[in-house]
Amino acid sequence: MGERSVDQASLKMLKKAKQEGIETAWDRYEQQLPQCGFGLLGICCRNCNMGPCRIEPFGDGPTEGICGATADTIAARNLLRMIAAGAAAHSDHGRDIVTTLYETASGETQGYEIKDEGKLRALAVEFGIPEEGRSKEDVARDLAREAMEEFGMVKGTLHFLNRAPEKRRQLWERVGISPRGIDREIVEVMHRTHMGVDNDYVNLTLHGVRTALSDGWGGSMFATEFSDVLFGTPEPVKGESNLGVLKEDDVNIVVHGHEPVLSDMIVQVAKEEGMLAAAREKGASSINVCGMCCTGNEMLMRHGVPVAGNFLQQELAVVTGAVEAMVVDVQCIMPALTQVAKCYHTKLISTSPKARFPEMDHVPFSERTALDTARKIVMMAVDNFPNRKKDLVQIPDEKMEYMAGFSVEAIIKALGGSLDPLLGAIKSGQIKGIAAIVGCNNPKIPHDYGHLTLTRELIKNDVLVVQTGCAAIACAKTGLLLPEAAEQAGPGLSAVCKAIGIPPVLHMGSCVDISRILVTAAAIANALGVDMSDLPAAGAAPEWMSEKAVSIGSYVVGSGIFTVLGTVPPVLGGKKFTELLTKGAQDVLGAAFAVETDPVKAAALILDHIAAKRKGLGVEG
Repeated sequence: MGERSVDQASLKMLKKAKQEGIETAWDRYEQQLPQCGFGLLGICCRNCNMGPCRIEPFGDGPTEGICGATADTIAARNLLRMIAAGAAAHSDHGRDIVTTLYETASGETQGYEIKDEGKLRALAVEFGIPEEGRSKEDVARDLAREAMEEFGMVKGTLHFLNRAPEKRRQLWERVGISPRGIDREIVEVMHRTHMGVDNDYVNLTLHGVRTALSDGWGGSMFATEFSDVLFGTPEPVKGESNLGVLKEDDVNIVVHGHEPVLSDMIVQVAKEEGMLAAAREKGASSINVCGMCCTGNEMLMRHGVPVAGNFLQQELAVVTGAVEAMVVDVQCIMPALTQVAKCYHTKLISTSPKARFPEMDHVPFSERTALDTARKIVMMAVDNFPNRKKDLVQIPDEKMEYMAGFSVEAIIKALGGSLDPLLGAIKSGQIKGIAAIVGCNNPKIPHDYGHLTLTRELIKNDVLVVQTGCAAIACAKTGLLLPEAAEQAGPGLSAVCKAIGIPPVLHMGSCVDISRILVTAAAIANALGVDMSDLPAAGAAPEWMSEKAVSIGSYVVGSGIFTVLGTVPPVLGGKKFTELLTKGAQDVLGAAFAVETDPVKAAALILDHIAAKRKGLGVEG
């Protein structure tokens, strides 16, 4: 059982699940073995009804599909569709936040307010919208309308591209991959990958990068920036993480998914005296709201709400027998939750019209009735408390404090108001470079092992690590997000962390907040007068599994940052296409992918890359 996870709380719940006959993601993964070899190599095609076609990878079978598509074409088209789905997921999240801001400014929502007026006005200036002497509501409406236009886009290219260094923007323009609009690029992916359209794997790849850039520098960036305006820009905050944050005497509500519009209201409502009194009447001491996955990240970095776990722990939270309600919105929610919950008393409540789950209770959520809906959901959890099966309750002891909330603004504040101290530390060699470790969990890799091993290898070699998503939660659970973790870092990084009181691993938010990392990298590059591809920086996704991760990796590489993947993408059947992604892209974009399943070896790749970039900048120390 130990090989399934390195997290003790998860191992305890896996043992409990086995004893109680509960099937989890790990069991279902093992039932799928051996997985389809054609699918793993990315050389099966279902893009028309002449097939499905598959290419024989060993050369003694078909080398083309019925239409004549080669392995490289098929693999490229398949990856492009993954990018499109991932970009659509993040960008639709961004669109919902933009819409919520517009409706809030128009007085059409319930419970929301503009919490960071300073950021609102700064964004307005960035977009050329008059703000002086105008109400924040008027400014917000104009800004939101301007943002809405960037989804369909008819006026040129995305405005946030101006944040990138001029050399990077010139490269995008020269190569022809400056994104023209978020929805437009996604739609074009679907057109290009239709039977009989684009069959040039190089041309397909370039459009895939353009689509991913529309996510990183468009949809995700809107989600981040406008969430800050609505809910407040994160500042360092402490809380607790892992399954041990669930409380035996409380009504436990787990919010799971990605969008903060509902979970923010649930956190607010759960503190109301009327709700607390109702919980006490049912025999509970209080109401305990916990996060899961990126909704957890959104809540912990703004409110210090405890986070119960990351992606592969969602079923295990239910297995504790102590969760009254798990409330979900969109993305990374396992349909299997409904089968697990049948063995316990947990109510599963879906809320989004985009994400219905058979056998879940559905409470339609609207920003216009947000508080009323949140109260209904919290009361459903309170009413469910007496239904606990006490003999099935087992909450692991494991929990750990964390420090999160390192927005770009918070990092600059911690540095004394500018990036100069960080630049000085990089130039002096105290900090060798910066690595962004992001992404999901995947049962192909022992749970959290990739994230933790890679992080520890890098910080002990004086590389500052920034994180989002499930990777950040993995490190939160082991104390790596605490200033005390500086003791595990190399002498240079440790000294910097101790001097300003920060951890060697900075939690920057949910998966859409990788846009914060882009903004930080762009600001450093601008300060040094170089392109982002010249920085001693790298990206990594040690345990990725989702299509969003494919889009993320593509826009990180497209922005000029070397990226290491810890699970193998479905491309290896297209040999020329694979070579383009891992080598040829370097010549075009100044960065490329590497695939390394061993996190220790992945760390070595990143350290070698950072050393080479330091040499290029003339700072070899």
